[in-house]
Amino acid sequence: MNVSLPARLLLVDDDHAFRVSTAALLREDGYEVVVAADGKQAVDALQQQHFDLMLLDLRLPGTDGLRIVEALRLWGEGVPILIISGFGTVETAVEALHLGADDFLTKPVEPDLLSTRVADLLERRPGVGAVPGSSFAGMVGRTAAMREVFEAVRRVAPTDTTVLVTGETGTGKELVACAVHAHSTRSSERLLAVNCASLTEGLLESELFGHVRGAFTGAVADKPGLFEAAHGGTLFLDEVADMSASLQQRLLRVLQDHEVRRVGAVTSRAVDVRIVAATRGDLRRDVLAGSFREDLFYRLNVFAIWLPPLRERAADIPLLVEHALRSPGRRRSGAPLTCSPLAMRMLRTYSWPGNVRELLSVLESAAIRADGGRIEAQHLPEEVRSPEDGDEARSDRYRAATPADDERSSIIAALEQTQGSRSRTAGMLGMGRTTLWRKMKQYGLAPDGDHDDSSNRPA
Repeated sequence: MNVSLPARLLLVDDDHAFRVSTAALLREDGYEVVVAADGKQAVDALQQQHFDLMLLDLRLPGTDGLRIVEALRLWGEGVPILIISGFGTVETAVEALHLGADDFLTKPVEPDLLSTRVADLLERRPGVGAVPGSSFAGMVGRTAAMREVFEAVRRVAPTDTTVLVTGETGTGKELVACAVHAHSTRSSERLLAVNCASLTEGLLESELFGHVRGAFTGAVADKPGLFEAAHGGTLFLDEVADMSASLQQRLLRVLQDHEVRRVGAVTSRAVDVRIVAATRGDLRRDVLAGSFREDLFYRLNVFAIWLPPLRERAADIPLLVEHALRSPGRRRSGAPLTCSPLAMRMLRTYSWPGNVRELLSVLESAAIRADGGRIEAQHLPEEVRSPEDGDEARSDRYRAATPADDERSSIIAALEQTQGSRSRTAGMLGMGRTTLWRKMKQYGLAPDGDHDDSSNRPA
């Protein structure tokens, strides 16, 4: 966002204290804020100047926010609308979204959550690109977890350090490998990749180390392996945990001696290759189970980068959707596709067990079905429109839908899912880390003298 032209926000609420505190918070975030105490003042302000976003209370003197939303959309006014109310229900939220509101929050609103939602809506304005820092080397995100990933890549890329990337299937581990290579001193050389789970042991051995003529049936000529082909560059070993014990031993030897011996050969060749390995599993657990060599684990786990699942960074979904729909392959008559507010809400609240890969697949399918260049709710798959109660997308489990929800149980469930990481738990619950810590103390969930474990990440 251009800091010389700050976004102008209209805050409409009859609660004087809320107007003052919220306007102050938004101004601290760098926005220009105009306030209105009722519907008439809001309409007058809209007629006098342009606004980039309106924050609207539902219950106002003489009218209600839903009627204002309806009137604005009938007038053709396209200003994004964020409903904020202390009287929110799921039914009211759905009605507001159907009428044309873009998002819905219930009071009290955590400052961190409000800032995130406002930034998300502003990023989705037509003609406005992603804010600086929201994308890096093909990866997209503005949440704290993704900023950590960007920073980790920036730090490790210029070195020759071996990198281990962990994360669920579909989170983008190969993108991290590409980013590490692209920002390294090896970027002028080749980046080669192999999925260790996709080949049999014999084929993978030949693919990695090469072979000499006559080494086995069908070996009619000498063939260099990927280690030799990637000399001077980077080799990405995806799903490295699926390597057999004998191949793990051979990989360890290459990492130790920087030499590779082709299958059937008696001499070794020197190689200069940077290794980026990845796994969807937990290598520490595999070491304890005896299925992965401990010495190889320490050779690979020199610099670890963990990619969060999409359900734990739902605030990035609008940005990912916009980025995907702007791609040339999804344009209609030169104009990028758009996504309706209700469809976006469904995309944000689905669990995404397949992570970013699943999201891109859903958007590809919806883009084909969409008429008029706009993705509507009916264009989305059934599981996204109506997720099952047992769905692994944790929105309903982790974020209270009404004040009557058991907050303590939600915090416990989220802590279990994030393996006790309070920074990730706070992001999942939509609250600041300080607020989460205070609530953990309140509910007896924080040991005395304990501190925030924001660095806790699975290896």
